[in-house]
Amino acid sequence: MSVEPPLLFGREHGIARLVLNRPKVGNAIDVPLARALMEAAIECDEDDSIRVVTLTGAGRLFCAGGDVAAFADAGARFSALLKELTAYVHSAVSRFSRMGKPMVTIINGPAAGAGFNLSLLGDVAIAGASAHFLPAYTGIGLTPDGGATWLLPRLVGLRKAQEILLLNKRVSAAEAAEIGMITRVVPDDELAAQAEAVVTQLGGGATRALGRTRNLLADGFGRALEEQLEQEARNIAAAGRDAESREGVAAYLEKRKPNFS
Repeated sequence: MSVEPPLLFGREHGIARLVLNRPKVGNAIDVPLARALMEAAIECDEDDSIRVVTLTGAGRLFCAGGDVAAFADAGARFSALLKELTAYVHSAVSRFSRMGKPMVTIINGPAAGAGFNLSLLGDVAIAGASAHFLPAYTGIGLTPDGGATWLLPRLVGLRKAQEILLLNKRVSAAEAAEIGMITRVVPDDELAAQAEAVVTQLGGGATRALGRTRNLLADGFGRALEEQLEQEARNIAAAGRDAESREGVAAYLEKRKPNFS
């Protein structure tokens, strides 16, 4: 009997489509899934033919977080298991965040724990109306991982992040959109179509310019204004050496749609 892979990885027309694939346990992250995420993140980062990356979950949930049953089974090795899981998950988060192409998270259902963090990784994060978000960590006596304490305050502000993480607050999709945790919330039956429209737009865009822009945004919080201005100057000059900018300028002057592919 064949065993389903914990992560599906498909590609078409420059789009990498990742699907968390443990639906019977809510796509809970165990070591094989964590390792598969890391390997996929490295491949997405390395493969220049990939122009945009999507991440969603199979079944009813986006991701229930860490595999709590595996936590219980680990016994005295629980701490070592957490170190192994975070080694893989953190490597994946870092590479997804730093790769030179945009990412879209398609949040098809509840996202908790590590799934909460993965759902927020998208440069565009679109959730169905039935989705909700729960940090979950303090509820089982753990602290956040997966970049939650770095990313969430940047999206919603420190005060709101304190409320969500310390009070283990469940956030509806509607509230998540309102406070800036996600990009937008859409009716469940429109999620696939609306996400695909975004993916198509990004996939046809100027990939190198998009990658540089996402990195400028991510790094800007840690720089003084003058430092950020210098980085903007260097990046726009580098973009000016790319074929993308030559095509973009030519298309503008010729009053046609640019072909960045």
